[in-house]
Amino acid sequence: MIRVRFAPSPTGMFHVGGARSALFNWALAEQSGGTFVLRIEDTDAARNRPEWTEGIISALAWIGINGDSPFFEGPYFQSAYEEQHREAVAKLVAGGRAYYCTCTRDEVKARTGSEHKGYDGFCRDRGLTEGAVRFRTPDDGVTVVQDLVRGTVEFPNEAMEDFVVARADGSPLFVLANVVDDIEMRISHVVRAEEHLSNTPKQQLLWEALGVAPPIWAHVPVIVNDKRQKLSKRRDKVALESYREEGYLAEAMVNYLMLLGWGPGDDREIMPWAEMVPLFDLGSVNPSPAFFDEKKLRAFNGEYIRALPLDTFVARCEPWLDPSWDRGTFAKVAELAQTRIAVLSEITANVDFLFLDEPVFDQASWDKAMKNAAVEILTGYLARLEKVNMDSESLKSALEEVGAEHGLKLGKAQAPVRVAVTGRTVGLPLFESIEALGRERSMDRIRAALARLQG
Repeated sequence: MIRVRFAPSPTGMFHVGGARSALFNWALAEQSGGTFVLRIEDTDAARNRPEWTEGIISALAWIGINGDSPFFEGPYFQSAYEEQHREAVAKLVAGGRAYYCTCTRDEVKARTGSEHKGYDGFCRDRGLTEGAVRFRTPDDGVTVVQDLVRGTVEFPNEAMEDFVVARADGSPLFVLANVVDDIEMRISHVVRAEEHLSNTPKQQLLWEALGVAPPIWAHVPVIVNDKRQKLSKRRDKVALESYREEGYLAEAMVNYLMLLGWGPGDDREIMPWAEMVPLFDLGSVNPSPAFFDEKKLRAFNGEYIRALPLDTFVARCEPWLDPSWDRGTFAKVAELAQTRIAVLSEITANVDFLFLDEPVFDQASWDKAMKNAAVEILTGYLARLEKVNMDSESLKSALEEVGAEHGLKLGKAQAPVRVAVTGRTVGLPLFESIEALGRERSMDRIRAALARLQG
């Protein structure tokens, strides 16, 4: 049975690259009826905080990876396996596959003449019984890694130094702990980021030295920004939580992340999870860097928002609506707003004018709209608002008439009215907005705009 794992370290916000790796593993587990194991690698106490672990679990749950599924197992914590780690070190030493070493970095540098040449094997045959523990790397030949994404990758053994697997106090290093945990959890496939490929020959040697056949490897491509630089927490917007808080839909994020390095083999891009899972194939993952295009993600999200049933859309908007806002008034324009926003947080700026005592003017919008015949347009339209029927078609016809009197088409005539009523040059359809706002409030706002213009 296929058993995959996702093993993040709790070191801050949850990276979108980690989310992509988790989804690839999740798809493989679900497709095969296997198991997805969540393991938190928490042995580095200095970089480990409970809230970061909780953040990982919460972010995974948001994209659909959680304990409600029969494919999910965990979370396990690497720190709980310390005894197994120490037993593995003892087994390696007893079998002659590892040895104790007391060399300091300065001593190695003094012997080799450089700190970049790696360890020189000085303690290999000294028969020490204490110190750090180094793995005895083969002197010649190659370690061959068969990778589902990258094919056959060869690593010359002579280029690998005898690497440390445990510190002098007995605590294991990541390279060993990772292998022991995977063995304990019976992991069959290791699907992870390309950056871990350099660790793989060492880990494969450890698997073999511990008497267990290595897993099937798959190293998925690095994710880059628009400058083709690897996504960085310091430079790029990479936290999955940030996108959630901004109002991206989980289903849109899942769809987009799955297409970073993989595709279903046709022209489709907008695909629900249930359609992607049976088509997913690690062998068809492209090893080239995958570009994280936030504009494209935004477009994906807009597509998903527009596809929501209206009542679902209204419910999804709730976190961005002020508690004091009348939900009945919002319902009147919700369908219009749904076609115009790309992320849910944009709903606030699109509808807040309906609930404020007066609009909040964007100065740039005011300066752009309130020129030329703005006073005449507002004055003429104000006069018509006193009598016109308060439906969008009648409101539109009235403004067309005012615009024609001053030689302006509707598009030009709308600008000062829109800013007077909503405070902005863009937003929901103007006449439906006026209809929802009501006659008296709309007239009051136009009067206030005229006073500001003429004052």
